[in-house]
Amino acid sequence: MKIAFFDAKPYDIPPFEKYARDVGAELKFFETKLDQDTAELARGSDAVCIFVNDTANAAVIDKLYAYGIRLIALRSAGYNNVDIKHAFGKIHVVHVPAYSPYAVAEHAMALLLELVRHLHKAYVRTRDFNFSLQGLTGFDLHGKTVGVIGTGKIGRIFMDICHGFGMNVLAYDKYPAENVGCRYVELDELLEKSDIVSLHCPLTEETKHIIGRQAIEKMKKGVILVNTSRGALVDAEALLEGIKARRIGGACLDVYEEEANIFFNDFSADIIDDDLLARLISMPNVIVTSHQAFLTEEALNNIAETTIRNIQSYFEKDGLCDNELCYRCGRIESCEKKRRQRCF
Repeated sequence: MKIAFFDAKPYDIPPFEKYARDVGAELKFFETKLDQDTAELARGSDAVCIFVNDTANAAVIDKLYAYGIRLIALRSAGYNNVDIKHAFGKIHVVHVPAYSPYAVAEHAMALLLELVRHLHKAYVRTRDFNFSLQGLTGFDLHGKTVGVIGTGKIGRIFMDICHGFGMNVLAYDKYPAENVGCRYVELDELLEKSDIVSLHCPLTEETKHIIGRQAIEKMKKGVILVNTSRGALVDAEALLEGIKARRIGGACLDVYEEEANIFFNDFSADIIDDDLLARLISMPNVIVTSHQAFLTEEALNNIAETTIRNIQSYFEKDGLCDNELCYRCGRIESCEKKRRQRCF
């Protein structure tokens, strides 16, 4: 199995090399992202492995298909960067649905704690031997109401953490889970009653800008917004307006709507062209991390192991893979055939 590995980072390579050796796979790593111009690099490969900011739109899929590639292996849970509908009948797509939900949920809580207790400000002060407490007053999480949008594995673990802090939890999900230990409400009620809103849902046409101007108008004044899921769930312009109007009390962002050409790169010696991101980062009540919620040793190993197993399943087990994303029945992650046979 020859696999073209796009958007490779130094922390990706060791775990993938380890699991690839176990199954005799040959990996070729490329630092560049997959797009219409770089798809040529995959020629001669059996599969491509991509991450969240690679592009597998219709034009890229057609190129890969022409090169004889029949498998796209996402090393992520999200798949909004792949045209699943266009891939149907040409290229199979697999993903990693749950690499380490604890990593992302814990990072969401870490961001929340850092913001409400002003730890980022305190760190900078004490580095300069400034031990003043002026302006560092926070608030207790205990007793506060947190609204969780999306109750998949990550969302449910985040809710468990919130329960541990003694918080009241409200939840919204189009497909509610059973026995989650919280109360499901409609989205409007969640927005109106929550002191903190945390996003843990996938990015789809339906959820894009789920937090926009109308949603922000319904929120409590001073609400804290946490997003460790996908950047485009939040309308960044509306978020900035809400912060400037003092309606939003703070934002914890591990993802950003236009992050593709910014995150995972070092621009410390350059000027950022994205004025919106620069203004968000300049706000004293905004914390931005560069899509690092997944970045733990456990998660990296789980991602590598599951991705290689997904690829191995396709090539060695009649193409059947429990983690395949299928378009035929419209239930992309829960195929009605229960993966008993290929959909094409």
